[in-house]
Amino acid sequence: MKLSEKLAILADAAKYDASCSSSGGQKRDSLKTGGIGSNEGMGICHAYAPDGRCISLLKILLTNFCVYDCAYCINRRTSNVQRARFTVAEVVQLTMDFYRRNYIEGLFLSSGIIQSPDYTMEMLVQVARSLRVDHRFGGYIHLKTIPDASPELLSDAARWADRLSINVEMPTEGGLKALAPEKDLRDIRRAMGRLRMGIDEAKAEKKAPRFAPAGQSTQMIVGADASSDRDVLTSSTNLYANYKLKRVYYSAFSPIPDASKALPLRPPPLVREHRLYQADWLMRFYGFQVDEIAPANDSGMLDLDVDPKMAWALRHREQFPVDLNRAPKEMLLRVPGLGVRTVQRLLGMRVHRKLRYDDLVKLRVPVRKVAPFVATIDHRPRVDGESGALRHLDTTPRQADLFGH
Repeated sequence: MKLSEKLAILADAAKYDASCSSSGGQKRDSLKTGGIGSNEGMGICHAYAPDGRCISLLKILLTNFCVYDCAYCINRRTSNVQRARFTVAEVVQLTMDFYRRNYIEGLFLSSGIIQSPDYTMEMLVQVARSLRVDHRFGGYIHLKTIPDASPELLSDAARWADRLSINVEMPTEGGLKALAPEKDLRDIRRAMGRLRMGIDEAKAEKKAPRFAPAGQSTQMIVGADASSDRDVLTSSTNLYANYKLKRVYYSAFSPIPDASKALPLRPPPLVREHRLYQADWLMRFYGFQVDEIAPANDSGMLDLDVDPKMAWALRHREQFPVDLNRAPKEMLLRVPGLGVRTVQRLLGMRVHRKLRYDDLVKLRVPVRKVAPFVATIDHRPRVDGESGALRHLDTTPRQADLFGH
């Protein structure tokens, strides 16, 4: 099989891993150049580097052969898909060819399990070691590690890679046992714990060897089992707290050929995945708890029609309007439409003077969304009748245009 043919198969097989998140950066590929590995831009994706930059990565599998038979995986042992396998030298060649032509800034490498976890992990480590040592590759490397592999191999991977990730796959242990009986959640968490210890030790000792400086991440499949959004977010909260993960990625289940009867016939709506990312962001940067976003007395599912922050505000109308001149930072962060940076600016402005409605306009916040939930010295919404709907009290010409009054 030609190298370009392998790339077409193994880049397509890697697209199901969401740990390499997309961004709004300009797409860069080899479509117009005809260079090695140029397969209609196949394998190039965009992701965030540790410092927040958007970078282009070569995203591929080492192989899509696999000894496991996970029901939700397109590359499972019993799947009727075309198989391919790179050698270590071919992955190194592809990476360096793309890198020298400035098509990519790094590599995202995962793999199916062949022969044994240790055998597969050793090949992944060989790729990273060869890039760093033999070719002095200074780009970004993200390796998908195998939890059953030996601790020594995981440590070797952390020495050469910037970030490591181990997928927990399913939100609950029951879901993992039902759909991936060959995998053990305890092994996954044990490997995560080892990585956390290594990362913590490297940070504590200035002269310690390099050890996954960009941390670790994981991925959960959403909609393949009966887990609710509350189950997903509860699992994420535990992972962030116990293993200091940089990110938990959510991937909406996609129907696959020759699917198991244990899987749903239809995929979940993609907006569900979007709402989970929004909720995850609120928990990490806005101080929200799972019980506030997905209350236990409800179905445990997020509202698909309203973003989680707005949904919380509508359930707690007694908390509003929030006085922008007096409210603490924690409450300002709960106002729909106000982000972290905007709140910081408002706090800085109110040290010197009283905030007015015009200040919101100048900061270019979505005033149509924000105004019903805040009060300033010249603006206060009012409750409209028994419905409890928040309305404007002040209606200057500009405000009337903004709110349709």
